[in-house]
Amino acid sequence: MSIAQAIAPHLPYLRRFARALTGTQQGGDAYAVATLEALIADPSSFEREMEPRVALYKAFLKVWGSIAVNQVTDTPATSGGITRNLAALTPPARVAFLLSSVEGFTHEQIAGAMGRSSDDVGNLIDEAGREIAQQMATDVLIIEDEPIIAMDLESLVEGLGHRVIEVARTRGEAVEAVRKQQPGLVLADIQLADGSSGLDAVNDILESFEVPVIFITAYPERFLTGERPEPAFLVTKPFRVETVKAVISQALFFDQKSHRKQKTAAG
Repeated sequence: MSIAQAIAPHLPYLRRFARALTGTQQGGDAYAVATLEALIADPSSFEREMEPRVALYKAFLKVWGSIAVNQVTDTPATSGGITRNLAALTPPARVAFLLSSVEGFTHEQIAGAMGRSSDDVGNLIDEAGREIAQQMATDVLIIEDEPIIAMDLESLVEGLGHRVIEVARTRGEAVEAVRKQQPGLVLADIQLADGSSGLDAVNDILESFEVPVIFITAYPERFLTGERPEPAFLVTKPFRVETVKAVISQALFFDQKSHRKQKTAAG
């Protein structure tokens, strides 16, 4: 298989990644073109022992890290939500975060593309989470009826630099909590202590304002049916601390407004 055939399916995604990384369409496309030119000039720079997608991104990152294309810098523009948030991240952390959260790369794939160890990648993604939290520290509502899990989530959230405004055990408590103070993020279980639903609580909340929502549930099959829109952020119990940290960072970073999706999923 030729290099062109190997990388063709991945080029649209590379352009998406390049635009997110540089913060502009012009800058991202310029670096993508420069990468293709570099591969044409030196085909041996495409590492065939790697997965084609990983090898393509590695070639791109080599170009991105070594030259300024058309005077395009590696700092995203500061206007607009996502690019403004990207500006908060140091370049290596930004690369690792985007490869993980936008491109869906595993830590091993990111390590290959960046020429780093998997441990380094994990540290960079953690660094991105901390930098995002510093920029976007917010008030968090936790909807969870199991005391130990609620305590773990509260400790995790506060460790990231956020503030827990309340831990609600029922739908009614959750709705009452947001009447007192609007949170910037909601972490919600599905099945609550009194038989009420965290999903219903979230939909009640989203009737009055939009807020990013992360569902943390032992019943993911209630969402992941493929028959209706699914929530953007879903963590399965028992959860890994690293997973919840990463999803919190993603939810705040992309500033997801989940009103429509969650209401449709509940319908």
